[in-house]
Amino acid sequence: MPLNSDPSTVSEETLQLKIKAAKGRIFVNVGFWGGLVPENAFNATILQNLLNAGALGLKSFMCPSGINDFPMTDASHIKEGLSVLAKYKRPLLVHAEKQQEVELKDGDDDPRSYSTYLKTRPSSMEETAIRELLTVAKDTRTGGPAEGAHVHIVHLSDSRSSLELIKEAKSNGDSVTVETCPHYLAFSAEEIPDGDTRFKCAPPIREAANRQKLWEALMDGDIDMLSSDHSPSEPKLKLFAEGDFLRAWGGISSLQFVLPVTWSYGVKYGITLEKLVSWWSEKPAKLASQDLKGAIEIGKHADIVVWEPEKEFDLDENHTVHLKHPSISAYMGSRLAGKVVATFVNGNLVFEGGKHAPDACGTTILA
Repeated sequence: MPLNSDPSTVSEETLQLKIKAAKGRIFVNVGFWGGLVPENAFNATILQNLLNAGALGLKSFMCPSGINDFPMTDASHIKEGLSVLAKYKRPLLVHAEKQQEVELKDGDDDPRSYSTYLKTRPSSMEETAIRELLTVAKDTRTGGPAEGAHVHIVHLSDSRSSLELIKEAKSNGDSVTVETCPHYLAFSAEEIPDGDTRFKCAPPIREAANRQKLWEALMDGDIDMLSSDHSPSEPKLKLFAEGDFLRAWGGISSLQFVLPVTWSYGVKYGITLEKLVSWWSEKPAKLASQDLKGAIEIGKHADIVVWEPEKEFDLDENHTVHLKHPSISAYMGSRLAGKVVATFVNGNLVFEGGKHAPDACGTTILA
């Protein structure tokens, strides 16, 4: 992703810095998304150079990102970005929340209470942003969907009005897809303990009834795919001592666990291996225009995970965690099923039995 790294990837020059930094140091294949921000939105040359240099597409925030050099975009910025992306047939990924003023009543504003944080980011923030985004995307098309850019809504958490807007847009033939994340499918607001800021993310984890509807939408195909939205925060930014949900850094540290989490929590909804492959491989590969990835077929890249779906394990101090800061993951303490045994990248064995390959054999993926 273009942000949470210094500097953010908003130009050809900053993309080249990332490509250089990755050389000889990556164990998996890594592609790069560029950023759409106010400073480059009205400069088609900057955006074109960024895309020509290999960015898979662009990402923007419709609310403050929390990163100083990655400010939020409004409808005018998005419209300009879409006009450039349409020529390249690459997508715009959008964090779709629109800031609202929310007044907390006395006695209902304890920063250690998750319900307080949830009230500051109501589902109407997602609905308002998605309505505006879909309107702008439609306005950029002079003809059918093929003439416009593809819009992808990242980490949807609202399973009600926001999802209905997306379903309606799809039924009208609009070029739009949407993802959700395992933490929205595994956790619910009612279960989050006071002060446990490991669970803070944006959009927020909502109620159990909302989680149920997300699962139904995912199983029915109304939600297209899954992503980790991995956020490897430093522990100090989570403010564990204070437990302040309003000030703590947001984001769920999850990347190592997404496969078993999806499988474990999806069993009761009738999840199948075919759906798992679709959500985590086929559709993400298509979104990023990676025709040689996403399936085990002759001629495609041999990126393969070997795992034991029925093998259960506890995420505790005895389980090897490869995250830089294991303690901040909201999944610690869970019991999961689906143990990864080995991983191949480009046909090379990069992980087996808890050990990684000694040499970095990943490659950079450029559009």
